[in-house]
Amino acid sequence: MPVEIERKFLVKNETWRAQVTHSERLRDGLVAREHDVKIRVRCYGDRTTLCVKSSRRGGISREEFEYEIPREHAAAMFAHCTGRILEKIRHYVPGQSGIWEVDVYHGILDGIVIAEIELESESAIVHLPDWVGEEVTGNPRYSKTNMLAERSPRPQAPIRRPSLAGV
Repeated sequence: MPVEIERKFLVKNETWRAQVTHSERLRDGLVAREHDVKIRVRCYGDRTTLCVKSSRRGGISREEFEYEIPREHAAAMFAHCTGRILEKIRHYVPGQSGIWEVDVYHGILDGIVIAEIELESESAIVHLPDWVGEEVTGNPRYSKTNMLAERSPRPQAPIRRPSLAGV
């Protein structure tokens, strides 16, 4: 079973930028979510994928199934993601514990920068570079869905017109 073991951190300064080996623009669309299981479509570089992620069960691991799909299928799926599309540039930064992925969000999440590192096991020791700040792994405030909800414009209440009944 494919498993993702990942830790997330806020970024406290810009010194990571001098160590970037390469970067790519990503576009993520949330196709569906039920409880903590989500289906996402993603375009990056010349790849387009569909990904299913399970909820975390106790730790930082979860099942992750990712499949390449035709670009025109991805485009059609994005049409069903209105209000749930994220755009970011992912920068790859080597570190003592592995490759850090530093996501710099744009659009509605402009200004948010999160560093992630994928691990071989939940007990793997992570050596934090000096630019890594507070850990937010498992913090619901930093889930993409919740970040979007927090920054999305609130729908306006419908205007109530007085009833003319009985007039």
